[in-house]
Amino acid sequence: MASRLMKRCICLLATHQTSPLTVIGRVRLARVPCNMMTTTHGSTVSTLDNLLDKEPVFTPYPLPQEVDQQIEKANNPEEILELLDGRHKLHHNHAAIIVIKLARLLADKHQDRDLIIKDSRVQKLFRSVDKQVSSIWHGTLMNLLRSLYALQLPENSKHLRSVEQEVRWRLRRVKYKNLVFLAETSIPYMQEQTSKELLTELLMYLERRWTEIDDCRTVVTLMTKAGHLSEALMGRLEDKFLELAEQFGPEDLRRVMLTMASQNRRSVPLLRAISYHLAQKPFTLTRGMLIDFAYAYGKLNFHQTQIFQKLAAELLPQVSSMTPSEITQCSKSFAFLKWLNLPLFEAFAQHILNKADSFTPLQLSNMILAFARLNFHPEQEEQFFSLVHRKLESELANLNPILQVDVVWSLCVLQQVQEAQLQGVLSQEFHKQFLDSKFPQNQNICQKLVHINATAQLEHPKYIGPYLPLATCQQAFCLQTSTSRKMTPMLKDFQDIMKGWLGSEDKVRFGETTQYGWELDAELVLDVDNQPLPMKNFMAPHLAQPTGTQPLPPGAKRLAFLRWEFPNFTSRSKDLLGRFVMARRHLQAAGLLVVDVPYYEWLELKSEWQKGAYLKDKMGKTVAEDLAK
Repeated sequence: MASRLMKRCICLLATHQTSPLTVIGRVRLARVPCNMMTTTHGSTVSTLDNLLDKEPVFTPYPLPQEVDQQIEKANNPEEILELLDGRHKLHHNHAAIIVIKLARLLADKHQDRDLIIKDSRVQKLFRSVDKQVSSIWHGTLMNLLRSLYALQLPENSKHLRSVEQEVRWRLRRVKYKNLVFLAETSIPYMQEQTSKELLTELLMYLERRWTEIDDCRTVVTLMTKAGHLSEALMGRLEDKFLELAEQFGPEDLRRVMLTMASQNRRSVPLLRAISYHLAQKPFTLTRGMLIDFAYAYGKLNFHQTQIFQKLAAELLPQVSSMTPSEITQCSKSFAFLKWLNLPLFEAFAQHILNKADSFTPLQLSNMILAFARLNFHPEQEEQFFSLVHRKLESELANLNPILQVDVVWSLCVLQQVQEAQLQGVLSQEFHKQFLDSKFPQNQNICQKLVHINATAQLEHPKYIGPYLPLATCQQAFCLQTSTSRKMTPMLKDFQDIMKGWLGSEDKVRFGETTQYGWELDAELVLDVDNQPLPMKNFMAPHLAQPTGTQPLPPGAKRLAFLRWEFPNFTSRSKDLLGRFVMARRHLQAAGLLVVDVPYYEWLELKSEWQKGAYLKDKMGKTVAEDLAK
């Protein structure tokens, strides 16, 4: 194309001294072949025309030769290097093809790469590639660069930099499939070789020419290999995915989901499109696909009820043939999604009972964590947890300390913890490694240790110690206060209604943390006539920072209001998650009357009067239930 344009321009310039020609005439004249023109400079034009006609527009692809077959049949590096002895006629592309074959053989045979690269024949081959690099075909050049990376040439290698520079010059004019091949095969090497300029330009051209993508494989490949390196490119790929979504099969959808999960990229339009096609199309999903989809939805925290039902329904018949790792991964994924499918989880528990010996302590621990998050109690609960205690009895102390705390905490949630397990994590030798550390990730562990300590105090009367020291608990409370909950619309509305109903802030406490590690949304003290009393001077031993000096009047009751919002429940149900069930249980065991305020009841109330009447009614019912006991 460039040669043709140059030919026309030369023809036009050759007629520059012909005065009768106007600009329009010259343009028209340039559109006809030079040998058709009759000017005073006709001989010059004819000569130029002949020279240009002799220059080929494209380098012709030579016919297959015997050396091509020998390169293909070579089984070791020595057979390849023998082709460089001068007996074979090699064209400009053969040197690159030999390097590519050599790299492939070295990767397959695991031979001494450094020794072969230092061979004089190989060095001569590299020099030959340098001289002919500008005439190597596009596809071969991209493959050559990948092969040089695989040969692990040093970063300052002249041969490697020469090929990289040639690739940079050609990025704009090669086919898009060549760019995709380069991204698929060479991006990790570019990052290791610090080829920043080449990588930057490759990502730029991939993003600029995104409209040339016309197949699903290219979208998936680029999302996987290059999407995480360029926000602009990833946005274009998501647009192209939505355009081609009808053409994607289940395997392509799985790869896209796993890519999004690995990058923690929660693109709602893309996830909705994938969910729609999974739900509406009669895809045949293998067990691996079902597990991967559950994992990706859980990792991205994207809730789609119809998909979860489909995944659970198709997994249920396959539970008996699933491996322990598959069982563990599925349970963790559904726990992240807060999706409790009772038949499926009962099947998981039964599978553990049937094949207990095949589950490692780590896998069994992860199952306990998943059950505790969803507050799931198997039908054969006693038999199941007897098995768990027997399997973990000698292995619990060998687990990672963080996992050990998580397991004991989960058993506290499920009310299945044993005194020996409490003693293991509440001993000073164990818990000081978390409480003396300044790392932020230990904050959650410290709070769990306080919850375990509360379980030992409130739910195990025969437990004789050890307990967390008071100073240690206060340190954990300080960490909890520093990461306190944000003010939500429901919480603000709730506090405003309480203040308006009581008429005085002296009669209520908001957001106080108890010594058991739980935060109260509101706290009241009622007299014998169920009227709120000023709380400032009354003793509050249950708080993390005890206040007041006067004991409660005879017959007085202490009420704790707990507000439950949407994230506190399992998905599509009115059942609290395990940690919040334990919170209610602890506060009730500490002598407080708990008043539940769930979001699904609160949102139905439209006026302040209705909300105030609702709180009074809930409080009256709680007091009446306590009297009935």
